[in-house]
Formats: sequence, structure tokens, C-alpha cells
Amino acid sequence: MLDPSIDSLMNKLDSKYTLVTVSARRAREMQMNKDAQIENPKSHKFVGKALEEIDAGLLTFEKENR
Repeated sequence: MLDPSIDSLMNKLDSKYTLVTVSARRAREMQMNKDAQIENPKSHKFVGKALEEIDAGLLTFEKENR
């Protein structure tokens, strides 16, 4: 079982594409700046930490209206 689960993550964002995009961007940011927002992450990888931040509500995404 993955933690956080895809179901709990999908409640935070509107699509899997958005989930992948937001988590990848945040992972790259963490890789460059070494600044995780979550304390005591379960994952040691940057993408896992980004997913934990999304699940904790520390990372959000707003769509642009075009």
C-alpha cells in the first residue's frame, strides 16, 4: 500500500495530470533548495515528500481562467 494513497491525493487536486505536475515541480524545487515543508517525512525521495506535502494540505494548486 502506498502512503499517501492515490485516493486521498485525488481529493486534494482535480486530476492525475495536475497531481503529477505539481508533485514533480515541487520535487525539483526541494532538490535545488533542500526545503521540505513537512516534518519527519516517511519518504526519503523528493517526489514522495512532495506527495506527502500535498496530502497534508501544505501544497495547493489554482487553475488559471483563460
